[in-house]
Order: sequence, then structure tokens, then C-alpha cells
Amino acid sequence: MISNKKAPLTVYAPASMGNVGVGFDLLGAALAPIDGSLLGDKVRISESQGGNLAEGLSNTKGEVIFSQTGIWCHKLPSNPEDNIVYQCARFFLEKLGLHTDIAVNLEKNLPVGSGLGSSASSVVAALYGLNEYFDSPFGTQALLQLMGEFEGKISGSVHYDNVAPSYLGGMQLMLDSPTELCAAIPHFKHWYWLVAYPGVSLSTAKMRALLPAQYDKAVTIDFGRHLSAFVHASYSQNPKLAIEILKDVLAEPYRKDAIPGYIQACSALTELGMLTTGISGSGPTLFSITDDIAVAEQAKVWLAQHYVSQSGGFVHICRIDELGARRV
Repeated sequence: MISNKKAPLTVYAPASMGNVGVGFDLLGAALAPIDGSLLGDKVRISESQGGNLAEGLSNTKGEVIFSQTGIWCHKLPSNPEDNIVYQCARFFLEKLGLHTDIAVNLEKNLPVGSGLGSSASSVVAALYGLNEYFDSPFGTQALLQLMGEFEGKISGSVHYDNVAPSYLGGMQLMLDSPTELCAAIPHFKHWYWLVAYPGVSLSTAKMRALLPAQYDKAVTIDFGRHLSAFVHASYSQNPKLAIEILKDVLAEPYRKDAIPGYIQACSALTELGMLTTGISGSGPTLFSITDDIAVAEQAKVWLAQHYVSQSGGFVHICRIDELGARRV
């Protein structure tokens, strides 16, 4: 007798840097620690003990049995219906007219409000996993659009600079055209990206509220020039130009004072020989770039001693994660 029971699956979605300094809301990159650890959330999907409901019960919805684990799950809503992963699963069942009872577990490994795409990682892992589990009813672009919409419920606005790299991997430039939401651009494979999370959380909505409602024309011209020059440097593989131009003129001037220790860390990292430093997403995580692993190790020690201020804070030396969301 052949069983129709689906095999459980577990998927992982990596942490990501939104903005990458130079590309506010338009550039994002996925992160992979060089020690081989997984920096991101996992979602496990399986049939619940109830299995499939009997035929003819068209008015009965499939049930989502939701649970959450992981070191940061205590920061999430205790009511399952308030969790975005539960909402993703509920959407899938209703959209596809499914009457299957499923069990969904979120392993929350990224801190909330960290600037590392925490909500994006959960949403990407959930929707990618559900799409795989139910035999890929959504194509890549449609699924990415759904990810942006669900993540926007948490962050307060729809933008793809975290969900796109977490889903697709690499460094992603947002296009938002009618046919293509984003495109991968080349990155510098010899760069090491340090990310340091101090252990405190900052609301994305509150950090966005620090930005001015309007910008001076000269600032917007500088923003366009820096972003286009960085993309050019990436395609021409000119790391010197890329570092020179990797400046945040839109967000950092207004956010740096709100991140404890950030200004001091920038000065110290420069003295240690790091090439440039910026805010990951809306903070408080910072990123810092070098092409020298010895300098990266020294900077990691300094950040662990002087920037990490609360329990749960961490520092990772990373490369760009080229794989994005995947089964594990």
C-alpha cells in the first residue's frame, strides 16, 4: 500500500544586511559565518497527527499546529495567531483550498530588532518551506512578492532588501519592475564582513521615524551617485572604488547617535585597519569590511569586548551567503 503522507522538511533562511550602507531599501546581502554555523531562522513543516481530513468536509479548514523554539523565541508573541509564520501557513492553506492539518515549528535563532533581517528570515523560511512542501504552487517572483508583503506587516512597509537576499542569496539589487523585483549583482569574494550585534533591540519603525520626511537635492544626488558607482565597481570588480564610495548619506547621519557605542566603534575599527564600517539595516548591528583575515580576527575581539554590551550579543566574521533559503 502506498502512503500519501508527505515527508517532513526543514528549511533555513540566512540573516541579511539591508541597505548595505550605500543602498537604502535598494540593496541587500545574505550572510554566512566563515565558521560554518548557520546564522538564521529555521522552519520545520510536517503533517500533524490528525493527517488529512475526510473528503466532503469542504467547510472545515485545515489546522495549523504551531510551535516555536530557539534562543530568541521568548521575544515572540505567545499567541500563535499573532506570529507571522503561523499567518503564512494559514494563508497557504486557505489560498490553495487545502484541508490538510500541518504542524509548523519556527526555530527562532535571530534576535528581534537586530538589523539582521530577523523578520525576513522567519518569513522567507516559512513561505519557502510551505511552497516546497506543497509542490511549488508559486513561482520565484510571486513567492518573493508574498515574502515582501508578509515581512512588511512586521517592519511597517514593504521592501525587499532583506527578503530577497535571504531567499535568493548573494547581493541583491532591488529593481521593482513589473516583471522582475530584484537582480543579483557581483560581490567581492575576498572580502570578510564582520557583523556585531550588541545585544539590544531597536524597532525598525522607530529607527525609520528618525529619518527626515524630505531630503536636500544635493543629498539625493549623492545617494544616486554612490549607489550607481558601487554597482559599477561591483561589476568591474574594483574593490578600491567600491570601498571609497560605500557611504550612507540617507540613514546613518540620523541613526548613528541612537546606536550605543556605534561612533566609537567606527573610529576603533578604522584604527585597527578595517576598510569601512556601516549600519546593518536599521541597526543596532554594525557591519565592517576587510580583505585581511588577521585584521578581521583582531576587530572581532575588540567588538566582543567593547561593542557587545548585553547577554545574547555576538560577533561573526562572514562571507556573502550565495545559497539563500534551502532545505537542511
